[in-house]
Amino acid sequence: MASLAEAIAFVETFCADRGVTVSDGLRLSLVVEELFTNTVMHGHGGDSDAPVRLGLRADATQLELSYEDSAAPFDPLDRVARSPVDAAAGVADRPIGQLGIALVVSMAERISYVREDGRNRIVLALRRQAAVDPRG
Repeated sequence: MASLAEAIAFVETFCADRGVTVSDGLRLSLVVEELFTNTVMHGHGGDSDAPVRLGLRADATQLELSYEDSAAPFDPLDRVARSPVDAAAGVADRPIGQLGIALVVSMAERISYVREDGRNRIVLALRRQAAVDPRG
């Protein structure tokens, strides 16, 4: 988990270098934090030295994240399909866990998962929000 700060710093630098709005950068950081935390806590059962690979791209309308880990197979799309989260349910009525992955999937404009060469690979795109010109 100690490397999470490094992963978030990578995202923040990428966003700053490409003029990504603060809100879009925060959404991307949230996605990386959720995926990273799940990799460490659930995929590896706690801290691990196994690498996580992040790839980022930005164009005028989307931010794309490629996320890879060598943890146990985990398909977030299958998980959400098998255990949908009832957004209308009260906090006490919701299951513990599973909310973060549901949030990531719901935020993505496009998302795919593949297990290849012993690695989980998630590629997702977030729609960039229109930048607001502070000058009006």
